[in-house]
Amino acid sequence: MMGTSQVWLAFGISLLTTILLGPLIIPALRRLKFGQTIRVEGPARHMAKSGTPTMGGLLFLIGIGVAGVALLSGPVQGRAEGWIVLAVTMGYGLIGFIDDFIKVVLKRNLGLKGREKLLGQLIIAAVLAVVVVFKLGRGTDYVIPFSGFISPGGIGFDPGWWPFFGLTVLVLLAASNAVNLTDGLDGLAAGATVFTSAAFVLLSLVTGKVGTAIVLAAVTGGCLGFLVYNRHPAKVFMGDTGSLALGGALGAAAVVTRNELLLLVIGGLYVLETLSVIIQVISFKTTGKRIFRMSPLHHHFELSGWSEIRVVLTFWLLSFLFSAVGILGIYRLG
Repeated sequence: MMGTSQVWLAFGISLLTTILLGPLIIPALRRLKFGQTIRVEGPARHMAKSGTPTMGGLLFLIGIGVAGVALLSGPVQGRAEGWIVLAVTMGYGLIGFIDDFIKVVLKRNLGLKGREKLLGQLIIAAVLAVVVVFKLGRGTDYVIPFSGFISPGGIGFDPGWWPFFGLTVLVLLAASNAVNLTDGLDGLAAGATVFTSAAFVLLSLVTGKVGTAIVLAAVTGGCLGFLVYNRHPAKVFMGDTGSLALGGALGAAAVVTRNELLLLVIGGLYVLETLSVIIQVISFKTTGKRIFRMSPLHHHFELSGWSEIRVVLTFWLLSFLFSAVGILGIYRLG
């Protein structure tokens, strides 16, 4: 398959860079007292994690950046798409970094105001929508996942520019914030994203978007390298710096490869986590009762007696299964 050697190289560079940066950046974050503040309303055993360095997403963001720039600077099929996915990843990472910096360094607990964070995410998503249609020729059409089983080439539809624009913005906002919600246990978000991003590496290669595959391979390698330090018991947390960047990468890759709808399947774990929060809020506001012991969903299982490691491993397995099923969704699609 075209570009596989470049994809593996991007994976390796990002993996190695992230691992090598750990002993340099983590002690620096600790010396600067960039520690995580644990919510008192969270599970009680999480209080022991208070003070663990956060903003660790810098490790894999640097790894992704190094691998992306190194590989995309050469002759690559779909290089332009790769650069835009890399730019979105870094842009969302910057928003997360500013948010973390305000919370951790300036001691403003809520970080960026909601409307400020949302505005930044909206601007980047809007730019992505304009660029992919008017500069990269992506078009505004969608193909329904798994429809290749019904009709060769799949069943597609074109809603037109404005619905496409709105859906693109929604995909980016949903993906970035869904990964952010999933990042609540040691290694959970990073491990789940290894499988999700790896699925998009394959989808990108199948659709001839080698540049996008390179960036997502770097994301996969970076997350795997980050697990060296983020697995239980975590030595560092990724913070919004990492979680928003990962969601931005997945959302941008889905848009570029025309797999926005398939992201709902491949990223099924993130969907479940987000739905658990939505259901919990609606239930409590309308009936005064909670459906789950605590949301997002991973906390419900913690409070049901599961160990943190058991929850994380189970959710990793779910992420793998969702990704595998999602890959089947491109069968005979055009």
